[in-house]
Amino acid sequence: MRLADAFSAARGASRAALIGYLPAGFPDRETAHELVRAMVRGGVGIVEVGMPYSDPVMDGPAIQRASDVSLAAGTTVRDAIDVVRTAAEAEAAACLMSYWNPIARYGLERFCQDFVAAAGTAVITPDLSPEEAADWVRLTDAHGIRRVFLVAPSSTEARLALVAGTCNGFVYAASMMGVTGNDAVIGQVARDLVARARTVTDLPVAVGLGIRSADQVRAVAEFADGVIVGSAFVRAVEEAHSPAAAVAAVETLARELSTGVVRGAATASENGGRE
Repeated sequence: MRLADAFSAARGASRAALIGYLPAGFPDRETAHELVRAMVRGGVGIVEVGMPYSDPVMDGPAIQRASDVSLAAGTTVRDAIDVVRTAAEAEAAACLMSYWNPIARYGLERFCQDFVAAAGTAVITPDLSPEEAADWVRLTDAHGIRRVFLVAPSSTEARLALVAGTCNGFVYAASMMGVTGNDAVIGQVARDLVARARTVTDLPVAVGLGIRSADQVRAVAEFADGVIVGSAFVRAVEEAHSPAAAVAAVETLARELSTGVVRGAATASENGGRE
């Protein structure tokens, strides 16, 4: 599924797109593929496969632990692209989130070719700045790959315009200053950031960082086009006593979170289901 189609389908159903993140190779290579399939069965429409990295700038403790497990097992960029293929085969919009160094070391042209061959749709590069992205923009345009960059509450208006103008997939709005997995109330700061982003782009704006519960998903879905959940899925896997239990836990969590992406769900619930 193309990224634009996933957002369009969600918008047509009066809901936000649920975007689920898990690192490739976690807790092991085989189970990682099963977890992606479980996410999609549970209602995740856009899968964000993480490329584990040793020096992350925005990953919280849970994702760092998962990445360490994956890297210790020898997970490679090729392995991550294989998980992207599994997500695409499950009929989700398949994305990869990777820090820049693994992509650069793999080779930009080779990466783009292999990613497209796996039916990947978009790549999120959290540490690549638009000012240094000329080669990436050129090659992703040539291969039809959607680009996703991040904006933060501290981004100036000029920065918002620059970042959004370099994106052609969606704009990733960090809900707070910090790292993934923080306990946080997702509120006015994120809402304001989304509103500011929409003044400079017509692309979908998805909110991530700190979103762990159906209630938080419900709150964000009221103002964002997509809701990104990562650490909660990682913790569900960590707390499972077996790979099979991890798969079941991820599917259950996805189903719980997917109840929150329907816009107006909170109001309907408060009114006993009546409009």
